[in-house]
Amino acid sequence: MSIRILHRPRPAAFALGIVTAATIALTALAQAPGNAPATSPFPPPPAASTSVPSAPAAPAAASSWAAAPAAPADNAETQASPSGTAPSVGAAPAPAATAAILPHDLSPWGMFLNADIVVKIVMLGLVFASLVTWTVFVAKNWEMWAASREARKGLAMLNEARSLAEANSRLGKGNDAVARLLRTAVHEVQATPHPDPEGLKERVSWLLNRVEASASRRIGRGMGLLATIGATAPFVGLFGTVWGIMNSFIGISNAHTTNLAVVAPGIAEALLATALGLFAAIPAVVIYNVFTRAIGGYRALLADGSALVMRLVSRDCDRVSAPLSRTAAE
Repeated sequence: MSIRILHRPRPAAFALGIVTAATIALTALAQAPGNAPATSPFPPPPAASTSVPSAPAAPAAASSWAAAPAAPADNAETQASPSGTAPSVGAAPAPAATAAILPHDLSPWGMFLNADIVVKIVMLGLVFASLVTWTVFVAKNWEMWAASREARKGLAMLNEARSLAEANSRLGKGNDAVARLLRTAVHEVQATPHPDPEGLKERVSWLLNRVEASASRRIGRGMGLLATIGATAPFVGLFGTVWGIMNSFIGISNAHTTNLAVVAPGIAEALLATALGLFAAIPAVVIYNVFTRAIGGYRALLADGSALVMRLVSRDCDRVSAPLSRTAAE
């Protein structure tokens, strides 16, 4: 009987459990929506009687006052941006600045017009040098063709002639180099009525060498100009390139920016000067080499003409010396 009384639940303990469970449930419901501080049904313990100074409240009020104008600015930026995000400050002016710096025309003519005065002078000089090169090419090509044709015709006549008098009658009125060789030999023979054959041949040989040298100098006119253009045009273009790049970097320094759009037009103009230098130099070098080989062939034709003239002189000397030798033998 006493054991049953001991295990029977007491009403005070049961009521205490119900109150505790209700307190926990109310606390959970109060903190779940807005993280509100938990309220306890029991009165809080009495707080210590400590006085809180009111001085720190001023910075808080100041900070709240300073933070207040930031909200309208953020709202204004949010309203300005359609997507609700704050727009970038430095990204918008970049295309306008690039369009203002870059020239509208980047063609060769546009780059020439926008170039510095020194670069313009270099470009004009290189274009003029290129025109001179092609003018010399056309003129020398015609001159070489005509001179070679006349020289071959003269060599054919000298090869068919039997004496100086016969060759002079066919070729003496011409104005080409082979005709001048023949006239020089005829004048020397006529200047000595009773010549020594060996002395006559030596004098004629000297004169023919001088005529060959004169004809070679005449046919080689303009070659020095081609050599000068071919050797100096790349360096003139390089000077324009260096000047243009120097001005471009000066523009970067004055603009206080590292944007490539500032230096790109100047570098393009400078490289155009280099391109013009190569455009003038490469044809000059090629044409010079072509004409050098052609002049070498023309000099070989003159040497053949001198040899044929000397053969005719030798024949005439033999004809003259043969009667004298027979007369001396008798």
